[in-house]
Amino acid sequence: GSIYWHMVSKLQLAVEETCVNAITKNSNTEITGRLIEHYYKINEGIGVHKSPELFGAFPTDPYSHTPFGKGAQQPGMTGQVKEDILSSFGELGILVKEGKLFFQPCLLRKKEFLTQPRTVNLIDTFSKYHQLHLEKDSLCFTYCQVPVVYKIAGEEGLEVTYSNSKKKTFPALNLDEETSKKIFERTGEVFQIQVSLNENVLI
Repeated sequence: GSIYWHMVSKLQLAVEETCVNAITKNSNTEITGRLIEHYYKINEGIGVHKSPELFGAFPTDPYSHTPFGKGAQQPGMTGQVKEDILSSFGELGILVKEGKLFFQPCLLRKKEFLTQPRTVNLIDTFSKYHQLHLEKDSLCFTYCQVPVVYKIAGEEGLEVTYSNSKKKTFPALNLDEETSKKIFERTGEVFQIQVSLNENVLI
């Protein structure tokens, strides 16, 4: 039931943290590789990724049966949602250190990137709809409602586009404290972040 899959999500998150720690400390590459392999095997074991035949039931996305105005009615599933979100941000390499936003993906798979262009619809901090065109070899997610586009490129770096159309580049894969604060506080001043990643950092 929901409690079982909640525990699997906890295991997945713990293994992910171990993987990131091993990669950060430049541990033995063979051991690190096996840890990453185990992480994605656990990920594939979560109910939503299984067929009804293997799962023994119809797998569904985790959610909480919570009526409006009441507390969580299914805390196991609510917890799974939290851990799945943390795992996703871990795969994307989102870190906050000393008030600065870092993008350090070390568990991100190349197969997550688009194989052909696509247009997505987004809602900004002012509840306005925007269309964002994504190129091949890119992926998009939002952080504090700011769209972040990862793009496979030869040289790493960041480009921030502000709501007034001005742009600012950063040579490293982290923002300064001032820009990060604007994102955390959802001021709407930061319109988009493009992160250029070297293919070698992907798995």
